[in-house]
Amino acid sequence: MADRGRSKSPGGRKGDGGPKRISPRSAGSGAPQSAGADPKPPPAGAGSKPPPVGPAARQRPSTTSDSLYERYKDALRRGHVAALRGRLDLAIDAYGEASSVARDRALPHAAIGGILIRMERLPDALASFDRALELAPRDETALRGRADALAGLGRRVDAADALDRLSEVLVDAGRLPEAADAARRALELAESRDRRRSIEQLATRLRESAGDEAAERALSQVLRVLEPPVEPVPEPAAATGLAVSATTEGDARPAVGDAAPEPAEPEAEAEPELPDGVLTGTAAEEALHAGRADEARDGFILAARSHRRAGRTIAAIDALYLALAIAPADVDLHLLLAELYLERGWRGPAIDKLVLLARLADLTGDADARRRLCELATGQIPGEPRLAELCA
Repeated sequence: MADRGRSKSPGGRKGDGGPKRISPRSAGSGAPQSAGADPKPPPAGAGSKPPPVGPAARQRPSTTSDSLYERYKDALRRGHVAALRGRLDLAIDAYGEASSVARDRALPHAAIGGILIRMERLPDALASFDRALELAPRDETALRGRADALAGLGRRVDAADALDRLSEVLVDAGRLPEAADAARRALELAESRDRRRSIEQLATRLRESAGDEAAERALSQVLRVLEPPVEPVPEPAAATGLAVSATTEGDARPAVGDAAPEPAEPEAEAEPELPDGVLTGTAAEEALHAGRADEARDGFILAARSHRRAGRTIAAIDALYLALAIAPADVDLHLLLAELYLERGWRGPAIDKLVLLARLADLTGDADARRRLCELATGQIPGEPRLAELCA
């Protein structure tokens, strides 16, 4: 029969003797179709595993992200440990790995800059801080580091500009003491009218934060910059009993027509001389580092009195802050601070200081402290309602 010479195709049907071509579209996974199945051909790529959908699709990228984040944290940790141990090259390598894992993070670049400053590679440090600021223009660490690098390179004006930016960032964050410190450093690096105006505004805001130790400390540092230097007072000429003519140098003849001077009043008893405040404060700091707390406290108080006698009230306030760190409950220190506040015209901080001191006196049952603060209040701040109520 004619049909006997024909061969069957691999699919089991009669063919024309040649192999039947099977298109990829018609090829399935090898499993027979069940009855009633959709006769439509499967989509292209049906032989591969279909992509996950639903919750599985969301879980897959987060797993990859978590893995990268763990690598980033591990590299940072290794960098921090190496930096603490002084292994600076290893720290740079670890921070560099962190920056390659998370290319959008400024922290690794700022950390590298800090290490390079320690290695005195200031130009390289500056480049690292600049890269960090490209990624995060308001990064505080990078701004501080950039200012330090620029100052080390002798570029004082550029360093002051970086500190100006840092101060603005800190003001926006509500951290006024740190902002004032940055502004003060900028003014010291490069004097300008705008910087002085800015720091004066910060000083006004810091005065409103009375009772905040950090704000008070920052205010004292700021005012030290703003306060003009104290001019030495010339010693009065010795009394001769007659007016002296200055026509000839060294000629002490009575001037014609001058009336006889009135009898001189008896001189008041001279106040005891005080040692130099700077030297006394330095000695007090050395005593503090040596662990002699009582000696340091007394030295700081003596330095404060010396500065006050010379008219350097800000230096006196600084010395008292150091003493308060040793003896925070010392009544004499708080009263002296209140007096200095009043001398500076800081009525609000002085009142707050006395109110807090009154509470401390009540807690400790110190009647003498309450009496002394009330004497100061009624003598220099009469009519203040809060103090009048306390001292009634």
